[in-house]
This record gives sequence, C-alpha cells and structure tokens, in this order.
Amino acid sequence: MASPSPELIIEAAPPAQTPIERSEAITIDPPPKLRGRTKLLQGLQRISSSPSLAQLSRKRATSNPYGGRGTLSCVSLASGSSPRTYDNSYISNSSAGGYSTAPTSIPSTPGADTPFFDAANNRLAIRLREHGPYTHGTSTPTSPLPPEVRPHSRGPLSPFSPHSAIPEILEDYFSLTIAPSKPIRRANFDFWAEIPHEIKLAIFGYLTPKELVRASIISKGFYKWCFDGQLWTCFDASEFYKDIPAESLAKIIVAAGPFVKDLNLRGCVQVEHYKRAEVVVKACKNLINATLEGCRNIQRSTLHNLLKSNERLANLNLTGLAAVNNGTCKIIAQSCPSLEMFNVSWCTHMDAKGIRTIINGCPKLRDLRAGEVRGFNNIQLAQDIFETNRLEKLVLSGCTDLTDEALQTMIVGQEPELDILTDLPIVPVRRLRHLDLSRCNRLTSLGVKTLAHLVPDLEGLQLSGCMALTDSALSDLLATTPRLTHLDLEELAELTNSLFLEHLAKAPCAPGLRHLSISYCENIGDTGMLPVVRACVSLNSVDMDNTKISDLVLAEAASMIRTRSSRTTCALSRPLIGLRMVVFDCQNVTWTGIREVLSRNSEVKKPRGGQSEVTYPTEIISMKCFYGWQMTVDEHMKRVLKGDLPAAGRLERKWTEYMMANEEAGAEGAGARRRRRRARAAQMLHADEEEGGVGMGGIGRRRRARSNGCSVM
Repeated sequence: MASPSPELIIEAAPPAQTPIERSEAITIDPPPKLRGRTKLLQGLQRISSSPSLAQLSRKRATSNPYGGRGTLSCVSLASGSSPRTYDNSYISNSSAGGYSTAPTSIPSTPGADTPFFDAANNRLAIRLREHGPYTHGTSTPTSPLPPEVRPHSRGPLSPFSPHSAIPEILEDYFSLTIAPSKPIRRANFDFWAEIPHEIKLAIFGYLTPKELVRASIISKGFYKWCFDGQLWTCFDASEFYKDIPAESLAKIIVAAGPFVKDLNLRGCVQVEHYKRAEVVVKACKNLINATLEGCRNIQRSTLHNLLKSNERLANLNLTGLAAVNNGTCKIIAQSCPSLEMFNVSWCTHMDAKGIRTIINGCPKLRDLRAGEVRGFNNIQLAQDIFETNRLEKLVLSGCTDLTDEALQTMIVGQEPELDILTDLPIVPVRRLRHLDLSRCNRLTSLGVKTLAHLVPDLEGLQLSGCMALTDSALSDLLATTPRLTHLDLEELAELTNSLFLEHLAKAPCAPGLRHLSISYCENIGDTGMLPVVRACVSLNSVDMDNTKISDLVLAEAASMIRTRSSRTTCALSRPLIGLRMVVFDCQNVTWTGIREVLSRNSEVKKPRGGQSEVTYPTEIISMKCFYGWQMTVDEHMKRVLKGDLPAAGRLERKWTEYMMANEEAGAEGAGARRRRRRARAAQMLHADEEEGGVGMGGIGRRRRARSNGCSVM
C-alpha cells in the first residue's frame, strides 16, 4: 500500500498492548528551542546519522535479540550481554522512507509475560521500536536514539508514558563527556581569621617587643593579638625601655601580668611613679625571675607587696634599691622559700642582719651577691654560712668590714678540730665555685690561706685590691684548686715572680686557666710570666699592663697561639681572636714585640718540604698597647679579620720601615738631616697604607691628597 502506516511504540508491559496510532494529518507546532540534555542528544544523533559511519563494517554480535541488521538503541549498547551477530531480518517500506527495528524472529523466551527476555544476561532486553512504513532492501542505518528523544527534524517528540515500565535511558555511560569540575571559590575568604590560634601566636612570637608594640596600632585585631599575655611570658624591657612610652609599658604589663614569669625592668624610669608601680605589682602574680635594678624611686610598700604576691620567686635582683632594708629581707625569707639567687649589692639601707635572715629562711639559696653591704664582720652570720654550706657563688666585693676572722669562720667554722698530721681543720669541704673578695682591704694572707684544701670545686677567684696579700696566701691555694679557670690578682703589689714560676706554672689548674689578670703587679716580669704563658695553653685573655714584662712575653704568646691552633688551606677562611692581651704602660715592651705579634697574625706559610699547599692562620692575638701604636694595630687587625692577609702584611712592613726610620732620625751625628728626611718619607708611605682600602694587592687604594710643589721651581 502506498499510504503510510502510523508510528507504533511497543512497551515491555503489558505485552498485548495495541500500538498507539498517531494521525499524520495533525499539524505539529514548531518545536521549542532545545536546551541541556535534549540539545546534547541531538548532537549525538547527528553524529551517528552521518553516512561515513555506515561504511564501517564491524562484526556483529552473535547473540543479538533482534536477529537482524539495524540500529541499536542506547539500552542495548549499555547491556553486558555476550557478543551478538546481526542479520538482514529487518525489513523496510520504501514508500514511507522509515526503518523498522522489529525483528522477524524472537529468541526463546521464558514465557509470554516476558517477551523480550535475554537468556544470556538473565534480564529484560529493553527494545524500542520505531513505527512507520517499511522499505525492503534498505541497508542504511537509522538513528540509534529512541524516538522520544530524537530531534524535531526527524519527527515529533514522543516521551514515555509516566506509568510506563520501561525506564527513561538517556545515553550510554561511556559516551558521556564529563566536564572537568571547577573549584568552588569561597566568597569573602578571610585567611587570617581561618588561621588556628596556636599558629597566630607562633607568628607573633617572632617579633621583638618593640615590633609588637608598633604592630598593635594596625587594627583592633592586631592590638588584641600583640598584647596577648602568652607572647610576654618573658618581659625584658632593658633593651627598649628608652623608646617605649610609660603608658604602653603599663599596658603591656597589665595585659601580660598573669603570664609573665621573667620580668626585667632594669633602668626603667617609667615605673618610678608609685601609681605605675602599683599597676605592675597588681598585675604580676606568677614571677619566677625578677630584676628591679635601677628602679631607684620605687616605694617600699610597693616592693613589699610584689614580694608577698610572688611566692615562686627563684631569682631576685634588687641592686641599688633604696627601698630595700632588713625588713625587706625578712619578708623575702617568709614569702619566697624557693629563692636561689639573691642580689642586694649597693643597697645602703640594709646590713648583714638582713643577709642572715635570708641565709636561714631560704633553704635553696645558691647564689648570694652582697657587694658593699655593711656588717660582714658579724661572726654569727659567718657561722650560719658555714653551717648551711649551700652557697656556690659568694660575691662580697667592696665589703670593707670583712675580716680574717669572719672569713675563716665562713670556711672552717668556730674552733674546728685539727688533723694531727697535717694540722688542717677537719670540716666538710665547701661547695663554693665562685668567690669574689675584691677590694676587701682588711683581708690578709692569714685569712685567704684558709681556703686551701677546702674549696676543690673553685673555678673563679677574685682578689683584686687586697693589697696586703703575699705569695704565701696563694701558694697552697693554687695547688689545691684544679678547676680554677679565672684568676684576678690585680693591684697585688706584694706578689713576686717566684709565685708564678714555682706555683702557678706548675699548678694543676694551669692547662685549663683561661683568664689571668696581673695588672699593676709591678714586680712581675719575664721571669715569672714566660713559664706561665708556656704552661697555660688555654688562655683567652691576659691583662699585664703596668708590669715589667718585655717583648719576650709577646713573642712567647704568639708562638703559643700558633702551636695550639691548627692552620687551614682555605684562602677564604676568616681567623678568630684566640687571645686578648693588654700590655699598655709596660716600659719594656717596644714596637719590635708588637711587630712580632702582627707578623704572626698575618703569616701565610708557603709550601715547604712535605707541605703541598699554602696554609693560613685560624687564631690570632688582639692587643691593647701604647696609644701611639694602637691605630696601626687596630687597622692591621681589621684587615686580618676580613681575610685580607696580603694587605695586612704590607701594612706591617710599611710600619716597620717607618719605625726604623724614626729611630735612625732620632740619632745624632753625621747624616742626621738625611735620616730625618727618610723618616718623613717613610711616615708618609705608612700613612698612605694605613688609610688605604683593603683590596687585594693594593689595587684601588686611595692616596692622601697632598702637594709636592712645583717641579720646575
């Protein structure tokens, strides 16, 4: 028949349903504009309808439920059935120009209720049928899309019934184009607000106190964070107290008061006003270390309130405070049982009675500093110090009341038992590690001699200014202090060379001695110091001004430094200062000894014998000498520390020529005018070298501008 047949849609349930007829006489309105899913499927249909796809001859699957060649629906492609083969069982009607997807034969099915059952997959094979006229002998494939999702150019849309048992399948999974997901940008993202609390504190912890105060004015949030108490657990105002206003200082202490453990207000004049001091006292309740040195006008009541409210104090420095008296010491003994270090030096309104209260009331006290405190001739105080035997550091510098009897009582007690064989007191050894008795001018050799054999752990001993001491006071003491590293014997004019030659150079502490001061020991010369310099190979500083030493001691010191230090082959290395020497106002020290030290500092050893490389020094000597030579010594030191050894050596040679010319010019007799002229020329060359740069080889050095006059005239 020539008349076209209506389109039919066969659904899976019920199986006996008659096809739905649609009249071709009904006019179809123009389709609406496609969007979204329908637009995507239209594009896929156009691609699949291309004639070029029909030329691809692929082997058909053997288990095709449709039994013939034709288009496959999206559902059939999505199924996981076994391979199928397709034949020519599909027929078409040429008059209608359509293609039928109904097979001529249906595979075996389990029953009439499931007419499209696929035995290979044990599930329903969903078949979509396009109804229309049939055309025989046509092999061109139709669109693989179901009719309900075909574009309007191919026919009207025929969606599934809402009660249909066949699900609406849009497209095969593997043919979908997945668009890359774009990261969702958070609107109004506040990075600083999202940072955890601990990280914010760690960031602000890198700022110095001065920088924190400056950053606090940025915003209210920064003000809150900059004055957070956890950033001020250690408040040291000694470095910036001159630059910070009093109000800011008070705000910091108030904000950080409960958190502050280490408080250093040394020199802070801002807290001198009683109101500000009261604020500090009320805010700080958990102090462990407190330094109020320099707060001269702090009130006594304020200080006492601070001490009463901080029972955990371990280190307390009240140096020079006028508010400190014996009553203050009594409050400390009652309120601060954990006190370990107590410094009341130069507190003029207290005496040794307050110190005695501290000794008896603070069982953990290890460090006592009471310089220039009156009343240390008190035997009861000395006996308490002996009985407790807890002090490891005792500083009594300037205590002019200290006598030999009081010192002996501190060390051996009153009327100790003596050993019959050695005639030494039988008492426990002292725990002292540092003892400062400088400027105690009432002490004599009899009192200092008591320290022998009873202070084996002593590391530092200062006896400067005790001018009555002689060799007998130190001979036995040096032999029984193997750990001694610092020895200060300044202004002991009664000492002789025999003490250094026979005792110090042979003492067990000699190899470990690092600091030695014999300034103004006018009887000490080369005889005593040469053996000491050879034996004390660990010396870091030696003060020998106003003594009788000569150039031999300087040369021996330079040799000792070269022997104990290793040399390097790296030309870019920078040497370090290994020994500091003070030799000004020494009559026997000449420029020759100074030149010897300068020469050793800039010495570059060339390959010799077994050596294969050039070596450079790693340790040098720093000197303080006669003021007329000090500028040259400083310039030479500057060049050596920068690694410019050739320039340093050149300066040393120019200075040597200048000094030699000066000596010749000073001699009288024939040729005096010529020698003076040569001395002036050498002086000018030396000045040029000393004021020049530090470039290698002297390249680019600046010369002093001067006029030599007209060459013609």
